[in-house]
Amino acid sequence: MVPLVAAGLIAGTTAARADDSVVRTGFGAVRGETNGHTRVFEGIPYAAPPERWRDPTPPRKWDGVRDATKPGPACAQLPGELPDGSTAEDCLYLNVTTPAKGKNKPVVVWVHGGGFFMGAGSNYDARRFAERGDVVVVTVNYRLGIFGFFGMPGLAGSGTFGLEDQQAALKWVRNNIAAFGGDPRNVTLAGQSAGAMSVCAQLTSPAAAGLFDRAVMQSGSCRSGWLDNFEYRGEVAATIFQPVRALEEHGTEIARDLGCGDVECLRGKKPEELMPQHLAFIQPAYGTPVLPEYPGDAIERGRFHRVPVLSGTTKNEATPWVAAYDDKAPMRPETFEAVLKETFKGRAEEVKAVYSPEKYGSAALAWAALVTDRMWSCTQYETARGLAAKTNVFEYEFADPNPPKLSPIPPQMPLGAQHASDLWDFFDLGRAPKFTEAQQRLSDRMIHDWAQFTRTGISGWPRFTGKRDYVQSFAPDEIRPVDLAAEHHCDFWKERE
Repeated sequence: MVPLVAAGLIAGTTAARADDSVVRTGFGAVRGETNGHTRVFEGIPYAAPPERWRDPTPPRKWDGVRDATKPGPACAQLPGELPDGSTAEDCLYLNVTTPAKGKNKPVVVWVHGGGFFMGAGSNYDARRFAERGDVVVVTVNYRLGIFGFFGMPGLAGSGTFGLEDQQAALKWVRNNIAAFGGDPRNVTLAGQSAGAMSVCAQLTSPAAAGLFDRAVMQSGSCRSGWLDNFEYRGEVAATIFQPVRALEEHGTEIARDLGCGDVECLRGKKPEELMPQHLAFIQPAYGTPVLPEYPGDAIERGRFHRVPVLSGTTKNEATPWVAAYDDKAPMRPETFEAVLKETFKGRAEEVKAVYSPEKYGSAALAWAALVTDRMWSCTQYETARGLAAKTNVFEYEFADPNPPKLSPIPPQMPLGAQHASDLWDFFDLGRAPKFTEAQQRLSDRMIHDWAQFTRTGISGWPRFTGKRDYVQSFAPDEIRPVDLAAEHHCDFWKERE
């Protein structure tokens, strides 16, 4: 028999632990899950179910304790990152992962990537990041594709609904995160790929003023863009951010194709009827209240929020696309010669002298290096230079030559530190990564350095400045400075802009 005093202690401990899983927000209480190391709360609404192509509004209050042990629906998207896709428009939910104990922890608000057309915050299991970094991690959904970035003349918010959703999530965090043990005065907005581009957009958005205190951009910047044929044959050159007038003209054409002459007609369509045009709207618009000017120009002119920035890319960003360039196989030598001429015309031989297949080992690897440099590394580098003129910047390159694979399909060419491969160092992506001992140490170091940045605004390596363009390279067996501009031929591309 258990003594009464001991029984009372056990019951009290159980009750205390149970209480740890319940948190009261400004809209109602939520019950999550705790495992002794972290607490996880999923599917918390940060806005009301959105009306199609209208600004987000605060969530509705609820009575009782809301179950927060399962993620909310992912925003509407085609099958891809989510095998079955989604048609949900009621999707503005976030997930909070906290260390098991403590308060006033630094907060990381994570914006997922996916090209502005796919993904979900719940795909990023942040327990390892939260526990080892001793930070609160918030992952968010935001409207995607035609639901997040559609535009037509006269439609308020054209091209920026997804960015407005991110701002609504940041407002929710400011008002509610203290209840989860987070410090609302120390919020880092972070993201990868489209998430990083979103962070850069928020850096230049007047409406985001005061909503975050630091920024992290992984593989995405304010100048992200591509040339013809970069990721697939027939691709047309563009930048990720587009003028609102061009988007509205495109929206008018799409509406006509769908048999509509105005937005109200389109609002009456079922989600399934709009999905065939989902990928036609994956570029946020500028010249809007949310983004008054092209973010790349805003950075160059010093018109951005003065917060510390941690920014970088992976060493071999473009290999996944080039590995599937020719009928889902690596780019062939004859394709390389053809697209080189189609893309660069009279400068083809000049470009080939820098990116020759002989130098890189194959035509596919040469094209991957070219696209990595021009589309990813050097645009991020130039953004860092613009930011560093006004604020503290810490620049890095992820250079693990053999990170855990993102796809179960065996690659037909070396992928190296491909796009998104650095995510494993912070998150479990549907499964725990299989690290070597050296990779585990690298992950621990990166979590430490990122967490230190969120806590203090200072990272574990020297600042990037106009006089000293310091870039820290992260690889399993060597963490060292690297001359990124030389490694990725940034002067070559700058001279040819």
